Amino acid sequence: MSSAAEPIDVVVVDDHGIFRSGLKADLDSRIRVLAEAATVESAIAAIREARPAVVLLDVHLPGGSGGGGAEVIAGCADLLGSTRFLALSVSDAAEDVVTVIRAGARGYVTKTISGAEISDAVVRVAGGDAVFSPRLAGFVLDAFGAATTVSVEDELDRLSVREREVMRLIARGYSYKEVARELFISVKTVETHVSAVLRKLQLSSRHELTRWAAARRLL
Repeated sequence: MSSAAEPIDVVVVDDHGIFRSGLKADLDSRIRVLAEAATVESAIAAIREARPAVVLLDVHLPGGSGGGGAEVIAGCADLLGSTRFLALSVSDAAEDVVTVIRAGARGYVTKTISGAEISDAVVRVAGGDAVFSPRLAGFVLDAFGAATTVSVEDELDRLSVREREVMRLIARGYSYKEVARELFISVKTVETHVSAVLRKLQLSSRHELTRWAAARRLL
């Protein structure tokens, strides 16, 4: 199909203008930069307006409440079903990697990689892959290892089959009406299932549910 050749829409978030300019110049023709931002607040606004396929996101950003890249992802949690975040940072600290991945990022690469490698990473993340610089993958495996897998299964076991279906659709950003139409049930029934899911998972909102599902690769 011709759509396969269409460029991947990206928003670049970094507080250094020179780096943003250099990055845009290095990205190849498969990537189309729709917007850029330098702070937590401007990043959230730009992402919400542009609705890109991928956000190239620096981990440490000014603004907001000091949460940096993770705060940007949290502010766009309802978009995680259609917009994927790829962290791009000078930091290779385990804490930074784990924090942004827990927030919902699909990958983490350091700024030492080439423009071609970043372009490839964007394409892979847009396609649903998780991408990490080699040394950083170990941090993620340590943080999301076998114990986490067992924990996810235990959490999912609390939900009925229908509740799991509703949970995944809500976490992907579907409205209650869209879920009802997709599953051939009433909106009232969807509301009941969502309430049960939030209660069983000890979550307080659909935004928290999206973050929960994204961190467990359930979207």
